[in-house]
Amino acid sequence: MAPASSRPPLDDVAKSIIELLQQDGRRSYASIGKVVGLSEAAVRQRVQRLTDSGVMQIVAVTNPLELGFARAAMIGIRVSGPTSPVADALAELDEVIYVVVTAGSIDIVIEVVAKSEDDLLTISDKIRRVPGVSSTETFVYLDIRKETYNWGVR
Repeated sequence: MAPASSRPPLDDVAKSIIELLQQDGRRSYASIGKVVGLSEAAVRQRVQRLTDSGVMQIVAVTNPLELGFARAAMIGIRVSGPTSPVADALAELDEVIYVVVTAGSIDIVIEVVAKSEDDLLTISDKIRRVPGVSSTETFVYLDIRKETYNWGVR
């Protein structure tokens, strides 16, 4: 995947396709084509290029609570030494669903889902054993007020 700075900017048609798929990821290529003025085949090719290049991905987003996960948490991690190896090791853990290298007092932020408080404790212990992790701070989700994936393209 090319770095964002080396990719050509998205044209208005690509942006429209992305926004339409953010509204409904199951929308047909034919219906997208009617909105953006392209054939179904041309939309299919555009979507393939956008996914192949890493600009977007089309996935099903699940509700962890409906799948038997009672707890979700964001964990801030401070690292001693380089962050990349730690971030890569955390990304390999099945319980970790999101990994971001950050700037500031926290070096890495991860999101985890757990079946119970005991499971969350086990996951936390596993994270603390990753070489390079110097400390963690866990933020257990009590209520999610907003979670959106349709922020559009600017």
